[in-house]
Parts: sequence; C-alpha cells; structure tokens
Amino acid sequence: MYRKSEDFIADWNASAHGTLQVLEALTDEKLGQAIVEGHSTLGWLGWHLSTSPAFFAGVAGIQVKPATDKTAETITAAEIVQAYKTIAADIAEAAKSLTDEVLLETVDTFGRPMTKGSVLGTLIQHQVHHRGQMTVLLRQAGLPVPGVLGPTKEMQTQG
Repeated sequence: MYRKSEDFIADWNASAHGTLQVLEALTDEKLGQAIVEGHSTLGWLGWHLSTSPAFFAGVAGIQVKPATDKTAETITAAEIVQAYKTIAADIAEAAKSLTDEVLLETVDTFGRPMTKGSVLGTLIQHQVHHRGQMTVLLRQAGLPVPGVLGPTKEMQTQG
C-alpha cells in the first residue's frame, strides 16, 4: 500500500522500465505466440499492458486515457511500445497530484474496500504478473528475454 505519491511514482517508474524492456522485445511476427491455443498471446498481453493501467489509475484517482484505441488483433509491436510509453509517463505525471490523504481514501474495488494506495499497489502487481507471462512467451517464441529483475539464462552464459 502506498501512503506517499513519491513512493508510488518511484516504484511505478522502475516497474514501467522493466515492462518496457519486455515490450521492446516484441516483433509483429510473434504477437500471436500463446502458451496454448485460445489463451493470451504476446500481442494481447502487450496491448493489455498498454491499456489496462488507465482502469487501475482511474480507481485510484489518477485520470489518464489509454493512448490507443486499437484492439489486440490490430495493434503492432511498435504501437504497443508507444502506447505503453505514453500511458506510463501519463501515470507518473498525474500521480504527482495525489496527496497523502487521497491515498488513504477507501474505494470499492473488485467488490471489496481498498485504499487508493492499495489499488496503486495492485496496478504494479498486475503489470508484473503479465510481464512474467510475457517473458515465458518470449522464450517460447525464440525472442530475446530481457533481464528485468536479474540476469537471464543467456546473460549468465555470456559472461
């Protein structure tokens, strides 16, 4: 739970940097990569990460809009990256206006009361969850896996 906007902004920026590394590894040719047919693809997950932060941020009192109105089926890898860069920057900027008091306000989220600071924690956890899914799919697709929170297998064998 966040009690200070600057703490959220610092964590958000670090998490967004890692997410951007994963998104920048996408290629248009591999956006259809899924663990199993009919389940989330790299393209869908990338699109979701570039649009869903607006929902969580809105619940917490940060008004931003997704930077794209494309769908997961029509978006390109480059558009995913650009849309994510925009929403990540918009959230970091808009969060500067949050007060300590606002972060302690309770809102109904997913059928239960949560503080706005907790909603922001959920936003970051949601992002990390999907980023982890994407790293598995990147490896399955034969794409480079960035070392977001530490070196990857390939990085360890290189040096």
